[in-house]
Amino acid sequence: MSEVIIKCENLTHIYDGEVLAVNNVDLEINKGELIGVIGQNGSGKTTLVKHFNGLLKPTKGKVFVDGKNTANMRVQELSRNVGYVFQNPNHQLFAKTVKEELEFGPTNLGLSPEEVEDRVEKAFKFFNLEKYREHHPYRISFPLRKLVGMASIYTMQPDVFILDEPTTGQDHITTRIVYSLIERLRDEGSTVICVAHDMILLAEVVERMLVMRNSLLIADTDPKTVFSDRELMASTHLSPPQITELSYRMRDKKMIDDIALSIDELIKKTSKKYTLKRSK
Repeated sequence: MSEVIIKCENLTHIYDGEVLAVNNVDLEINKGELIGVIGQNGSGKTTLVKHFNGLLKPTKGKVFVDGKNTANMRVQELSRNVGYVFQNPNHQLFAKTVKEELEFGPTNLGLSPEEVEDRVEKAFKFFNLEKYREHHPYRISFPLRKLVGMASIYTMQPDVFILDEPTTGQDHITTRIVYSLIERLRDEGSTVICVAHDMILLAEVVERMLVMRNSLLIADTDPKTVFSDRELMASTHLSPPQITELSYRMRDKKMIDDIALSIDELIKKTSKKYTLKRSK
């Protein structure tokens, strides 16, 4: 049976008493899920996830993390359960060296120096940041700075990772590291929530998608169902991956039976269809 890690009950958030950003959202997120959150700018997706680690508090309704009501919990308390990686690492990083940045979180959790060192070294190795350990975070490239932000949360080993636009501003190499990170977190049983416009990332990685529009949660289902619904996608002013767009056209021409979310999947569908025709 799935174990709920985050639960929202009638969650509503109003900025400055007049801008409705999230409207009456009911939601349950289970341990170990890989979830994508999409919606056009201003739809409420970032506002929604900022309630999960206490950066925002509900105007109305309730949010529970690991069974605890977050209403009176500080961000520092929630950081043990929920780690938030900002879209812009400049909003997150503050230490004088990359090493100090990675040490800060686990040290703040009260871990022993040995445990802190072990986690930091593992993060350096995984994110391929060893040669930057004594560099100032603001003296390395933006893609590397984003990796430092992710590594600093990784060393805290929270149950839930929120990645806000993790591939924005990344080059090919660092993008692949992000994909590897998400896969590793999944294998370790963590819950991963990706807020993203990168539809390729979501199509290839996540198992469940939350779709926000005009402060409302309008869909909560698997990626294929979301990307198959042209009307739904049009209403969000977002486009599915190009390979999915191509598979739409192929399906319409009865070249394949269903849409594809990746190149590999489209090749398999095409090959299967061709093989079946040849065998008849």
